[in-house]
Amino acid sequence: MFQIFVDSAANLPAVTAKQYDIHVISFVNLVDSKEITCFDPDLSPEEERQKGTEYYQAMSRGCEIKTGLISTAAFEEAFRSALEADQDVLYFSLSKNISGTYNSARLASEELLDEFGEKHKIRLVDSLNASLAQGILAVYASEMRAKGMSVDEVADTLEYYVGKMNGVFTVGDLKYLSRTGRIKGSVATIGNVLKIKPILRGNKDGYIVSYKNVRGRKAVLNELIRLFCETIEDPENQIVGIAHADAYEESLYMMEEIQKRVKVREFINTSYDYCTGSHVGPDTIALFYLGKDRSLL
Repeated sequence: MFQIFVDSAANLPAVTAKQYDIHVISFVNLVDSKEITCFDPDLSPEEERQKGTEYYQAMSRGCEIKTGLISTAAFEEAFRSALEADQDVLYFSLSKNISGTYNSARLASEELLDEFGEKHKIRLVDSLNASLAQGILAVYASEMRAKGMSVDEVADTLEYYVGKMNGVFTVGDLKYLSRTGRIKGSVATIGNVLKIKPILRGNKDGYIVSYKNVRGRKAVLNELIRLFCETIEDPENQIVGIAHADAYEESLYMMEEIQKRVKVREFINTSYDYCTGSHVGPDTIALFYLGKDRSLL
């Protein structure tokens, strides 16, 4: 047997993590110098949404937010608990090309494997993505585990899925992208005045890149829906993720419009995790799904 781990950037609701027996290792943010743990295992979906609303409204008011990495020590402690219970480890990480967290997990794994030898396995799967693109892979891993597949069989299968797990999103205010260096400040200012809304995506190498620009919020939501419907594969067997940064009503609109066009197995609709959400800002909304190879978009 093996245990499944994600970092809290995987954006899994607490009830989903419990349902699929997925262990979440949390990021910790500083909000106006106060520590905020990004994942609370005891919250209901409604409480998570309310907490998300409070967090992103605080961002809109201009609070100071600092994000960090999960330490090697935190990964070592979490993975050790599985190994000492005579189980292997499977971890799905935030893209190593947008965060150093994967490297923290790698260092922890090397130390533990030196200690435990060849008795157990630790498999690290880089999602080359973020948010529910990680989380949905972990859910699929849990379902495969329940069917009796080994840690290697599951990891090898889902490493292939990584290239087909699409993440596309838009933001509410371009200034947050300028703060992280993805666009110039002058471009953000002009874009906001002209109501230019970008569609961004995770590319095949795990970087966040621009896909296209659309003018107007409603138009960009409809373009995301169109892109989703044209590129999703085998929707009836898929879990589709929607993450929003205090844009719940718009997320419901997108779900409704998608369901008019394609039948999907299930939606996970949740508030955007605080780690990556802090870099894209309030009113961000994203879709995650298995579709055409990311290099083809």
